[in-house]
Amino acid sequence: MSTYIDSRHPNQHGDYQDCPSYVVRYLQDSETIRGLSPRTVNGYYIDLRTFFRFLMRSRGLVPEDTPVEEIDIRGIDLAMIQSVTTSEIYEFMYYITRERDNSAAARARKLSSVKGFYKFLTNKMKLLEKNPADDVGTPAQKKRLPKYLSLNESIELLKNIRSDFYERDYCIITLFLNCGMRLSELVNINITDIHEDGTIRIVGKGDKERLVYLNDACISALRRLCEARAKLPNLQDQKALFVSGKTGKRLSARRVQQIVDSCLKTAGLSGKGYSTHKLRHTAATMMYQEGHVDMLALKEILGHAHVSTTEIYTHLGTEQLRQAADASPFAKLDFEKKNLTARKPGKTARAKHQEKAPEEE
Repeated sequence: MSTYIDSRHPNQHGDYQDCPSYVVRYLQDSETIRGLSPRTVNGYYIDLRTFFRFLMRSRGLVPEDTPVEEIDIRGIDLAMIQSVTTSEIYEFMYYITRERDNSAAARARKLSSVKGFYKFLTNKMKLLEKNPADDVGTPAQKKRLPKYLSLNESIELLKNIRSDFYERDYCIITLFLNCGMRLSELVNINITDIHEDGTIRIVGKGDKERLVYLNDACISALRRLCEARAKLPNLQDQKALFVSGKTGKRLSARRVQQIVDSCLKTAGLSGKGYSTHKLRHTAATMMYQEGHVDMLALKEILGHAHVSTTEIYTHLGTEQLRQAADASPFAKLDFEKKNLTARKPGKTARAKHQEKAPEEE
C-alpha cells in the first residue's frame, strides 16, 4: 500500500488529493493547526482512505469484484459523509477484523482516525450535530511487557562495538541508552543542537522541542565523535551530527537501524527481539529502576505528552517482584508432614450423643 511519506524526506508528503475534500481539510488541520507529525497524519490518511473505500463497497456504489485498493473515493461528498451511521462504523470494525485480519492495536488506531475525523466535523466545522463514532467502543488490547536489555546486556553492547567508524556508532548506542531518544530524534540531531551547558536540543513528535541534559558518558562520546567527524575528507552535510564515513551525508533512519543491529550481533544479543526502540525502552527502564528517576522527570526526558504514556516504561522489574514475594509473612513457613499413628475411624462423641438422644427422650 502506497503512502505519501518518502523515507528519504520523512517530513514531506503529497497533497492527499485522492481523498474527499473534507478529509483533506482534516489532514491539513491536523498537521498545520494541531502540529501533528507528517508520519502521524499520513497514518490518518491511510485509515480514512480504507474506511471510505469500505463504505463505497458496502453501499454497493462500486462493482463487487472491484479490488478495495482501486476504489476511487474522490467523489464522496458532504452528504454521504454526514449520512454515515454508528452501525456502519461497527461494520467497518468487523470488516477490518475478519477480512483484513487487523490486530486489536491496528483496529484501535483505525477507529481513532475515524473518531478524530468526525469529531473535527462535529466540533470544529459544525457540520454534524452528533458524532456517529462517539458510541463505538475501542477494541480491548492485551497489555504486553515490552522488551528491554538488562544492565549487564547493555554493558556488553557498549563493550563490543565493532565498526569502521567506531566513534560514531559508539555515540549512537550511548545516546540511545542514556537519553532514551526516539530513532527519528537521533537521526535529525544537528551539530548546533549540542550546547555548551551540557544539554542537547531534541525535536520530537509534532516538532515539539525539549532539552535533555547530558551525563559524562554522553559528553565524552559526543566529544570523540565531533573530533573524528571533523577529520572526514568528504563531509557533505555540515549540519548533521551523524553522517556516513563514506559519503559524508546524514545517516538515514534505516542505516542507524542497521548499525544498531550490527552492534547487537557482535555483542551476542541478536535474535532476542532487540531494536533501536528497545534501546529507548531500556534507557527509560534503567532510569526508573536503577536510578529511581521521578515519573514526571522521566516524562520530560522521553518527550511524552501524558504521564499515562510514561507508565509503560515503569513496569516492575524481576528483582522488585522477587522482593515483593519475599515480603509475604508466609515466605519462611515450611511444615513437613507429621507421622501420626494410624487409627480406625470411629464415631465422634457428638454422633454417639445423637444416637442416644431418641432413647433419652
